[in-house]
Amino acid sequence: MVLIAATVCTKSGKALVSRQFVEMTKARIEGLLAAFPKLMTAGRQHTFVETESVRYVYQPLDKLYMLLITTKASNILEDLETLRLFSRVVPEYCQHLTETEVLNQAFNLLFAFDEIVALGYRESVNLAQVRSFVEMDSHEEKIYQAVRQTQEREAANRMRERAKELQREKLEAAKRGGPRSNMSYGSSGGFGSSSMSSASSAEPYVEKVNTTPAREQQRPSGRSAMKLGSKSTDADSFVSRLRSEGDTVPTAAAPGKEKEVVHKDHNDVHLRFEERLNLTAGRDGDVQHYELSGLLTLRISNEQFGRIRVHLDNKDTRALQLQTHPNVDKEAFRAGGLIALKQSQRPFPLHSDVGVLKWRLQGGDKTPLSINCWPSEAAGGGCDVNIEFELEQTHLVLTDVVLNIPLPSGNSSVVVHQWEGSYSQKGRSLVWSIPVIDEEHKTGTLEFTVNPAVPNDFFPINVSWTSETSNAMIKAMKVTQADDGTPVDFSQEISFHPDSYEVV
Repeated sequence: MVLIAATVCTKSGKALVSRQFVEMTKARIEGLLAAFPKLMTAGRQHTFVETESVRYVYQPLDKLYMLLITTKASNILEDLETLRLFSRVVPEYCQHLTETEVLNQAFNLLFAFDEIVALGYRESVNLAQVRSFVEMDSHEEKIYQAVRQTQEREAANRMRERAKELQREKLEAAKRGGPRSNMSYGSSGGFGSSSMSSASSAEPYVEKVNTTPAREQQRPSGRSAMKLGSKSTDADSFVSRLRSEGDTVPTAAAPGKEKEVVHKDHNDVHLRFEERLNLTAGRDGDVQHYELSGLLTLRISNEQFGRIRVHLDNKDTRALQLQTHPNVDKEAFRAGGLIALKQSQRPFPLHSDVGVLKWRLQGGDKTPLSINCWPSEAAGGGCDVNIEFELEQTHLVLTDVVLNIPLPSGNSSVVVHQWEGSYSQKGRSLVWSIPVIDEEHKTGTLEFTVNPAVPNDFFPINVSWTSETSNAMIKAMKVTQADDGTPVDFSQEISFHPDSYEVV
């Protein structure tokens, strides 16, 4: 078939939305549409009418018509099938089949028409595919616009907060009559004299806040995003509209307010122990490279707990390199494992993750989890492989343990004879998964045969896991107020995982 045009028109022949698929002058199309009502006969039951040159195939849509104009040489059965699809597309985008609704949804209808017909020929698509193709383009644009506006607002808020901090530092320096302090913790969550509220300064001061709109403060230079329409829509209403359509977009903080992520399971004082391990082990069990690094961060969400002390207990007998932040009292930490500020009258900063203690261990000879792989050559050019794991540090609880074992290239067959947990073959790797490894379930084996293969095909083995127990045996015993030693309720989370663990 050759489809000349698809049109949604009124009974008088007025075209509301029309899409032309072949080269033809506008006057010719308007003439064909104007002739359509004159060819309609009262009481006619057919859904098509022909002239000497073209065929009109139509279907009533309440007070409107879905009209296709084709050549006379086209197959009438295909014409009717195409017409049915067009007639289903129009109600898909128009809730009410009225002239106003069709005009409002003109662009969506044109996009859908282009998905059904290309260069006059019907595409092999159904209604679900048409809906998916049309939404795909608009969905990406909405997400891009929403994320861009959110990033602009967040950047403007950060600039405003930084301007306030600089103004506050200048005022405090002027009151003290000396230079302002630049002591800070760095990018991981810093604090210093400029961000701590001083209890001794009781005089009020007037803070001058920049009143420049956020969009004028943070306007991208050199590049501009594509915008549909002449006016930019408001970001809040746009994001609300996206949510009503089922999309999930990040939320920008309101101007002038600090953005904070609230965790329901976190107390006003929250401690986070995070450890990372980089380990390379040999096939014979020797440790070629071992590096354990850890960080303790403190987050305070209530200003009444700003002046506190954290009591730590270190039961690790290994040569851990411990390092406190320069603002933390080192003597108190060495004497009793206390994390407290040198200047006890100053509080910890609020609503920020503050790194207070780091530890490091290099050259360890005892791995948390030992992997023993024994590939042996078998008859017929294959290999019998036995892999065993054992938990060396029994105080640990490792979850979601995954061993990624390489397989030889080519058409090799793999037969697994014995295993703990579960296994799956993904491409050129055999993935062995164990849900939990702890003191009660600290060993396990995997036996399989690969043919053809050689022993070197099964290395390096990559190991990963997650754990809520700490490798370094450093624990938080309690948190107290710095003034009177009153106990403070606190929460904590522990994360221990390998950045890289290979058996080579």
